[in-house]
Amino acid sequence: MSDLATVAKRAGVSRATAARAFSQPELVRASTLARVMAAAAELSFRPNRLAQQLRTQATRIIGVLIPDLRNPVFTEQLQAMEIAARAQGYALMVTTTGYDASREAEIVEEMLCQRVDGLVLTVADAEHSELLVKLEQESVPYVLVYNQPDSESVCAVSVDNRQAMHQATQYLYSLGHRHIGMVAGPVAQSDRARLRYEGYCRAMEMCGLVRQPVIEMPHHTRARFELLAPWLEGPERLTALLCSNDLLALSVIGDLQRQGYRVPDDLSVIGFDGIELGELTYPSLCSVVQPRAAIGREAVEVLLARMRGEQPKIQRLPHQLREGESAGPLQRSDTDARRTVPVST
Repeated sequence: MSDLATVAKRAGVSRATAARAFSQPELVRASTLARVMAAAAELSFRPNRLAQQLRTQATRIIGVLIPDLRNPVFTEQLQAMEIAARAQGYALMVTTTGYDASREAEIVEEMLCQRVDGLVLTVADAEHSELLVKLEQESVPYVLVYNQPDSESVCAVSVDNRQAMHQATQYLYSLGHRHIGMVAGPVAQSDRARLRYEGYCRAMEMCGLVRQPVIEMPHHTRARFELLAPWLEGPERLTALLCSNDLLALSVIGDLQRQGYRVPDDLSVIGFDGIELGELTYPSLCSVVQPRAAIGREAVEVLLARMRGEQPKIQRLPHQLREGESAGPLQRSDTDARRTVPVST
């Protein structure tokens, strides 16, 4: 079996340089790193990671906490993070909470016991998180993603959720809609949904419209038509819906179409996230696009900077509104009668 000294000799470098190529590749010149890796491949050499960890007291592992792997917004973020982390010699340890805030501290404690070097977290409520209070007492640096805390002392990578939903609401207003509502999952489990609702409320007030309470669904990504149906009847019925995420928007559209509604002729729908799936459906989903890959890359860069003892300046990443077939101009005046559609049970 080959050892590090043999690899160093084959690559024409010192043993210390060869060791550094495996433990801190970002500190090694690219041409030298390539020679060491080529020699290791030729000799079928694999570094002893456990021994490196014991020597350096660093695992080169980043702990990642997200709500749910089934939502493409998180998987696209993770793919970008994995590529960015691997380029710097780090691996990811990924865990999920299922949107259960009570599990956050327990899961992070497990990752801390694994001696992760840093954490990238999406928590339920950054402003009232016991986990974040606890982490302030720890030496492990962390970065939030998608959360948008008001405190500038907390490192967070996100878009401006309020402004993004404000823009989406104004877009519906420009299409002639005046009765606009918002659908979300359990609001207590998502500070992002609450911020987006605030943006909706501000836009409605600026447009001189009556804001509506959140139409709250029991699940973040699945709609229930019986909760939506009362808002679709009578002269004050809603003609447009904003959804707190794309999967929920797609579920809403599916329920509407099964009940005989036409999207967008009878009801316009806008999502939030901009996942690629929304462009493949019919009607294609109008959505607020978050730069998921850029958020993942930025989270890794910011965390590594914090691990080096730096205080990186963080700015909100840009969002954009992707127009789609699910949102269109108001087709009827708000006073027109509406046919009654039976609610399935």
